[in-house]
Amino acid sequence: MKPYLLADFGSTFTKLTAVDLESADIIGTAKAITTVETNIIEGYRTALQRLEEVVGGRLPYEKILACSSAAGGLKMAAIGLVEELTTEAAKRVCLGAGAKVELVLSHHITKSEVQEILDKKIDIILLAGGANGGNRDCVVHNAMMLARSSITAPIVFAGNKDATDEISEILSASHKTYFLCENVMPRINVLNTESAKNTIKEIFVKNIIEAKGIKKVESMVDQVVFPTPHAVLMAAELLSRGYDDETGLGDLMVADVGGATTDVYSMADGLPSQVNAILSGLEEPYAKHTVEGDIGMRYSALGALQTMTHAERHHYDKQHIDIALECEMRAKQIDFIASSGHDYLVDNIIAAKCVDAATSRHVGTLKGVYTPMGMMYHQTGKDLTQVTHFIGTGGVVISSNDPRMVLRSGTHDENKPFELRPFNPDFLLDKDYIMSAMGLLSLDYPEIALKIMKKRIVKI
Repeated sequence: MKPYLLADFGSTFTKLTAVDLESADIIGTAKAITTVETNIIEGYRTALQRLEEVVGGRLPYEKILACSSAAGGLKMAAIGLVEELTTEAAKRVCLGAGAKVELVLSHHITKSEVQEILDKKIDIILLAGGANGGNRDCVVHNAMMLARSSITAPIVFAGNKDATDEISEILSASHKTYFLCENVMPRINVLNTESAKNTIKEIFVKNIIEAKGIKKVESMVDQVVFPTPHAVLMAAELLSRGYDDETGLGDLMVADVGGATTDVYSMADGLPSQVNAILSGLEEPYAKHTVEGDIGMRYSALGALQTMTHAERHHYDKQHIDIALECEMRAKQIDFIASSGHDYLVDNIIAAKCVDAATSRHVGTLKGVYTPMGMMYHQTGKDLTQVTHFIGTGGVVISSNDPRMVLRSGTHDENKPFELRPFNPDFLLDKDYIMSAMGLLSLDYPEIALKIMKKRIVKI
């Protein structure tokens, strides 16, 4: 046996996955409530003790790697020039790095918007704006506003390269912590995200985990590598593309329903599948991640409630389900675990709404335009109608007594004909809750991680 341990410090639970590298399989898994309010080590030790009961004692792990979304995850503000272009580009960089975008600002920011950054306790600010050789006045103004403030969060500049020297002087003179990256949009509608994403991940490892108290566990693990959503993104891309001779599944989507957020991932080019559709707007990445911080199963249950229509609530009333009361209870009792048939039914309803709302915000859309050639459609975002696999993960989906119902809410809906949702995918379940762990494992052993996912993520 050659054991390897992966840890995920989530907003609600700390999850451990032990892997045997020789057999390319999971030895055991365990979880415990994340004790971020007191000392995060407590939850880790409890989970480790439970894991030892499963695997038969303490194992000599080759390495222990971890990811984290505890303490609200990595919270970022994206600042750009035009909302549809550089601001959107900046937002995508944040999401691609596994961050939760708490604030999106465009044009010349104001004092009240700077105060918003402070009030929301933003971890990192991504400052973008202007294609290379284009507008530089706006990004210089925004840098000056940040420089004059009491903001201490690191600032990542990834805008018009012509403004780099001036931005550096401004931020340096005000003793701000800042990093210079390549422009996220060097030319109109052209994205360049890797430089900024890599910088954000480095800041997370070096600075943010210490600020959130997660660094305390580094005496017990080898390294906290990056935010949990980035680990899941890596796993999903590996599962989609394959590795060397080990084939992947092709185009897929993942819905990760958590206590505080609902994340959706898509692995597909997303080009138009309709002959009369024309792609417009920014190019989309093959590996795309969006996170909805207002909808979840526990912390954000009231946000899920707000996505429900009056007709839906009335329907649940007729089934003798007070959905408002149920959501309020879950928001107050974040460690609530379903135990009765009624509890499971309500959790399924809330989870389905989370997946439905999050999918609507993730997939591309069509807008019809009359032309001399007849009706044409402008496609914004990714066409995911041809996705062949839809994977469910997250505690509530994995423990659901009807996970197909939950995932089906993210597929084609006749009431939303212009949303480019999957038409008829196979439904799969991450039953052992291993996707974040396999993202971590793929750093050293991608082929083993892929084999484990293909073995353990099962069709339902």
